[in-house]
Amino acid sequence: MSTPSVTKPAILSVDDDPGVSRAVVRDLRRRYGADYRILRAESGQVALETLRELKLRGQPVAVLIADYRMPGMDGIEFLEQAMDLHPFARRVLLTAYADTTAAINAINVVDLDHYLLKPWDPPEEKLYPVLDELLAAWRSAEQRPVYETKVVGDRWSPRSSQVREFLARNQLPYRWYPADEPEGARLLEAAGATTTCCPVVITADGQPLIQPTDSELAENVGLTIEASGDFYDLIVVGGGPAGLGAAVYGASEGLRTVLVERTATGGQAGQSSRIENYLGFPDGVSGSQLADRARRQAAKFGAEIITTRDVVALEVNGSARTVRFADGGSLCAHTVLIATGVDYRRHPAPGIDEFTGRGVYYGSAMTEAAECANQEVYIVGGANSAGQAAVFLSRNARRVHLIVRAESLEQSMSHYLIQQIAEIDNIIVHPRTEVIGVDSDDHVERIILRDNAAGTEEKVDAQRLFLFIGAAPQTSWLDGVVTRDDAGYVLAGPDLMVDGARPAGWELPRPPHHLETSVPGVFVAGDVHADSAKRVASAVGEGAMAVMLVHRYLA
Repeated sequence: MSTPSVTKPAILSVDDDPGVSRAVVRDLRRRYGADYRILRAESGQVALETLRELKLRGQPVAVLIADYRMPGMDGIEFLEQAMDLHPFARRVLLTAYADTTAAINAINVVDLDHYLLKPWDPPEEKLYPVLDELLAAWRSAEQRPVYETKVVGDRWSPRSSQVREFLARNQLPYRWYPADEPEGARLLEAAGATTTCCPVVITADGQPLIQPTDSELAENVGLTIEASGDFYDLIVVGGGPAGLGAAVYGASEGLRTVLVERTATGGQAGQSSRIENYLGFPDGVSGSQLADRARRQAAKFGAEIITTRDVVALEVNGSARTVRFADGGSLCAHTVLIATGVDYRRHPAPGIDEFTGRGVYYGSAMTEAAECANQEVYIVGGANSAGQAAVFLSRNARRVHLIVRAESLEQSMSHYLIQQIAEIDNIIVHPRTEVIGVDSDDHVERIILRDNAAGTEEKVDAQRLFLFIGAAPQTSWLDGVVTRDDAGYVLAGPDLMVDGARPAGWELPRPPHHLETSVPGVFVAGDVHADSAKRVASAVGEGAMAVMLVHRYLA
């Protein structure tokens, strides 16, 4: 894929004091003006508008420098929002001596790279050495180009929705153009396509892709879809928190590691709008931010990450373990970690399948959040993922209705989320209720609810329906190879021992390690592991522990 020409990377300074703002820019231009665009703004809102424009134009941002004390939006709030627009930009907070505690706290909130005390004179001693180091780190860091990709499609087309979700979950910037609007029609004409060809993806270098598959899309927007080798120390199947944790620890400890992901790294956790109970992030972190940091961390240590490869079989070939892909390819390794997580169960109500992608969505469907403004939104589910989605969507929706079959949320949701929901006026919880049908034409407009306590049914207006109705492991590809329980979850370690006897076919003189499956050298971690805790922290911990056990196996 050719790379379009871009302007110089930007350094943006934000300070509401005009005198300080001019001084910062003066010093920055003197040192860096030849190689970088030096921009300034006098409020966080103005700065965010500038960052959005740079994002749409595909222009990279190297460093963000924000004053801590600004009216309306302080420097920490600005940097937190700026992270979503330009996650690779290095972040610097300007503080007075009295604000150093706030600056230290910002390290967790916005992954702060540095804080500078005002005044910074002379800049040769206090400003330039810091920025020289940050710019060097930015230039050497593994980054994706941020050039604009365009997607043209039908607003209610399931495949158009899937393409947008694929790009969003892989944190690939794109711009959406409805095919029935003037600019969308002009793009279709330029691509030599019609509305029947949608979705049409136009890459940053102007190449049109007509109804691309995920693999074609990945190959043309800069994702890696092929491994560099044929044999590894460790193959990680699945890119959720457990798989990413294993990739980080495996690669950092010298194992030649490759992670294979079917869609996008992050798994179900990567779709969470806000995770607030993960260690080290007292102000919470979005699932996409956490997944992106973990992916970059794994890549930094040398792990390969390949996407859009669907693993369909596991084979034992002597001392090698082989995973086979749906396209006929394969990879071999000394060890394999199964970290495929779980998928949402399909809802059985009439009309759900017909309207999936046309107002009905499994999971949070990040691309649909902006479309929920001033709408009646329904969420089915009572676990944390449903609660997080309800809190997030309540910011823009007219009302968010949380549909729960149980007596209350206490049976399945964390206490902190229940408290948050209780304090948000436009979230309405409907206990002992379920969706029994969709009654609409082209897209979702009405759904049918049943109050199981009263035994009554009601048809209500609904513009979006999000489903979080439990999970099921997708482990049929392990049939006849790895032992699973009746629900399909993978058994490991002590769970394989029956009356002290080792699993059938086990030939080693030792029993299986704690996370080792019924096949020596094949391990499991995360939600797909039988009786797992179904929490991000425990999944990451199991991924790290599995690497320790891989070392024992290899030894």
